[in-house]
Amino acid sequence: MNFFALAVWLHVFAGIIWIGLLYYFNFVQVPALADAAADSGGPGGAGISKYVAPRALLWFRWGAVATWLTGAWALVYAGGFMEHFFATSGVTVIGVGAWLGTIMLFNVWVLIWPNQKKVLGIVSASDEEVANAKNVALLASRTNTLLSIPMLMCMVGHGHGLPF
Repeated sequence: MNFFALAVWLHVFAGIIWIGLLYYFNFVQVPALADAAADSGGPGGAGISKYVAPRALLWFRWGAVATWLTGAWALVYAGGFMEHFFATSGVTVIGVGAWLGTIMLFNVWVLIWPNQKKVLGIVSASDEEVANAKNVALLASRTNTLLSIPMLMCMVGHGHGLPF
């Protein structure tokens, strides 16, 4: 069995879940909730905040973990995790992608998720803490959106002729 191909396939699959939800949050949900909040006669965003967002965030954060773990697994078969991740043999495209993904994983678990729990009312927070949490989560999410472009290029670059 070709474990490298399996690792890459699972890595890309998990990455689609993670980055697809990242783009959903940034390009669909955040603007839709802003529109819902501005619509005084509309239904508001309670349904999304109560039912959709927590489930989407569950898939989002665990998709991030699955993407990182399968990427680490793929690195083992692409010449070694240590060699690429810590650039022991020089900087590689796949190693740069691994670091971008690691920064993004950090943002998900340390900045986005803890702050989204405050925004969604999963944990109690004052109005001021919620306002601050919205800003931190949005900034971290937008940062991940920007980092996702070069990260995705590094993630699949080896399959398109770029050296590891």
